[in-house]
Amino acid sequence: MKILVCISHVPDTTTKINFTDDRKSLVTAGIQYIINPYDEIALTRALELTEGSGGSVTVINVGEAATEPTIRKALAIGATDAVRVNAAPRDAYYVSKQIAEYVKKNQFDLILTGRESIDFNGSQVPSMVGELLDIPSITIVKSLKVEGSNATLEREIEGGKEVINCPLPLVASASEGMAEPRIPNMRGIMSARTKPLNVVEAVDVPKLNEIKSYDKPKSRGQVELVQADDAAKLVDLLHSEAKVI
Repeated sequence: MKILVCISHVPDTTTKINFTDDRKSLVTAGIQYIINPYDEIALTRALELTEGSGGSVTVINVGEAATEPTIRKALAIGATDAVRVNAAPRDAYYVSKQIAEYVKKNQFDLILTGRESIDFNGSQVPSMVGELLDIPSITIVKSLKVEGSNATLEREIEGGKEVINCPLPLVASASEGMAEPRIPNMRGIMSARTKPLNVVEAVDVPKLNEIKSYDKPKSRGQVELVQADDAAKLVDLLHSEAKVI
């Protein structure tokens, strides 16, 4: 089985975000980048599937040369090989188009992504890739099993669980619970240096939108504590100072 795992190069979750003076881009100086955590879950599940039945796991990233340390970490975790589409990830449609065009030339049985990236939280790429390839896409998957040419996927829905049986190929986005992310060992780190990392040029994609500027959320105000036995004061504050957001 051939599996493609789409990975994003994102700032570490503890990063303090700042923007340039014109508010048009992120200040990248001093930022530690990591594999998007949801993508790590997808990668681990892909490795588990191939370890049980054989096959290969390819990781793909749309990004410039600065993303290669992140890609090498994915190789250290256990991916067979990697592909970097040589372009800055402009938006979700642009990224999805690059992935889809690569898949059209290199067929895969299963395409896995994270449920969303922790920087933009768009959750758009999995569905867009499925649409561009004209194959099923199933999002926010908690459990994934593959038997032969069919997959069984489980999702959480309001009030219960949804179980879906679907033929391959398909796109699935991983959520918490699908797998437990792995920490690369020394052997994996050493072998990652020699595993193939292929760089391909991006295809032209029409520019459909443009980000005018970024803004940071307003700082939270002071919290006023009210004694448990002073309900009257709480009611007064709710009437006089509480704001509906």
